[in-house]
Amino acid sequence: MTVQAEGPTRLEAVGSVAVRTFEARRTGTNPETQAPQAMAQYEDELQDSQLYDPDAEYEPDPEYAATLAPDAARQRRERVGPTGRPLPYFPIPGPLTEHGPAKIVAMCNQKGGVGKTTSTINLGAALAEYGRRVLLVDFDPQGALSVGLGVNPMELDITVYNLLMERGLVADDVLLKTAVPGMDLLPSNIDLSAAEVQLVSEVARESTLQRALKPLMSDYDYIVIDCQPSLGLLTVNALTAAHTVIVPLECEFFALRGVALLTETIEKVRERLNPELELDGILATMYDSRTVHSREVLARVVEAFDDNVFHTVIGRTVRFPETTVAGEPITTYASNSVGAAAYRQLAREVLARCHAE
Repeated sequence: MTVQAEGPTRLEAVGSVAVRTFEARRTGTNPETQAPQAMAQYEDELQDSQLYDPDAEYEPDPEYAATLAPDAARQRRERVGPTGRPLPYFPIPGPLTEHGPAKIVAMCNQKGGVGKTTSTINLGAALAEYGRRVLLVDFDPQGALSVGLGVNPMELDITVYNLLMERGLVADDVLLKTAVPGMDLLPSNIDLSAAEVQLVSEVARESTLQRALKPLMSDYDYIVIDCQPSLGLLTVNALTAAHTVIVPLECEFFALRGVALLTETIEKVRERLNPELELDGILATMYDSRTVHSREVLARVVEAFDDNVFHTVIGRTVRFPETTVAGEPITTYASNSVGAAAYRQLAREVLARCHAE
């Protein structure tokens, strides 16, 4: 809406009763003499609105209001998800009569602190809740995945590093049972950082992890690999072994910038090493609907990647740091929390996408 700078009909250009009244009072003019037509329209509108407060804040245009904050009522009415797309129904999966062969998922993003480890733990736990046998692979020398499941990496004598580098060692020697039924762990610690240097001289060095996981394929339904925050040889090993990639993406601008480089790396691995590799989806994490920035980043990701963005969005909550201290997934630490519900929905969406393929 615009207000004309001058002239007797300046009030006619104003479309709101409140704004016209305010304008007339500010200039000290008499609406009845200066703009009789505008005043007549004002009186008609005033009769339609029984109560009028010139100092009240009026609700903005609905389309503009939708850009300011999510419309919760509309989301409930139309099942519109945080991504702005219609939210499909993801059914609770039924039990399996047999297990395997495993689908290998690489949780990958070269930027740190975007929720890779948190998503690996909680997606694995949610899949296990639905009766799937899950193996989590800690493929980060920092050992955050192991810590998040209550394991002290510094006290481990045998880790995934030994499985990669020592011939004759079998996976059962390294496997650890977790507190979640149906979910096991291949732990890691700082020793794994040496593997990136030692593997350089190995033949088919990009397939080392794939060979190590091959004997375990028939025992599990899902193997989820927590990658380190880089695009080095360890990450290439994970992508070579994987069938699909999930990219956790913090709803923040700097995290968004690196997605193009990661997708380029995925394309190179698909062309040269692993033709079966597919992008399962981009998972928005640490989303805060109260901030314009989070909503803008999420909207831009959906615009760029469309159906490759998961409908499930992981919100920011203090429960996630608490689960790390507790050494257990959020599905058991705070089973009824919003975060637990989000990862259960993500598990159902992952399973639905797998069945749709």
